[in-house]
Amino acid sequence: MHPPPNTRRTLLAAMLALGLAPAFAQGSAARTAMEVWKDPNCGCCEDWVTHLEASGFAVQVHEAGNDAARQRLGVDRKFGSCHTGLVGGYAIEGHVPAPEIRRLLKERPVAIGLAVPGMPVGSPGMDGPAYGGRKDAFDVLLLTRGGGSKVYRHYA
Repeated sequence: MHPPPNTRRTLLAAMLALGLAPAFAQGSAARTAMEVWKDPNCGCCEDWVTHLEASGFAVQVHEAGNDAARQRLGVDRKFGSCHTGLVGGYAIEGHVPAPEIRRLLKERPVAIGLAVPGMPVGSPGMDGPAYGGRKDAFDVLLLTRGGGSKVYRHYA
């Protein structure tokens, strides 16, 4: 019997998993359920989902775009990006790194969720070979009730 052919997503997940093996050894074996709404043709969204799965999330993807999900979850358009997630009652907008999602779930602040507005190069899903190793600085924002935000973590 032949193994299934490696897809780009499977290969990326394996490479990420190898780099994150020490983190898995320290964490729980249970995978955290998450839903993601995205455009069916968006490659960077697929790469972000691969990042999440390699980081221990069990992701259910809805290929219907994310405008309705963003609105339903209370994320202002000014924080918008190409995909929207829901995990543990929190909205996750854009290319938020998995460690910040884990931190959010551990700390449980009173907030709508997290966002990385736009599509900054170097953020998870925007860090593939096409970008030549470029990494732009970006902020992960904690979205507060009432439409505000504050920097949750800065990536340089």
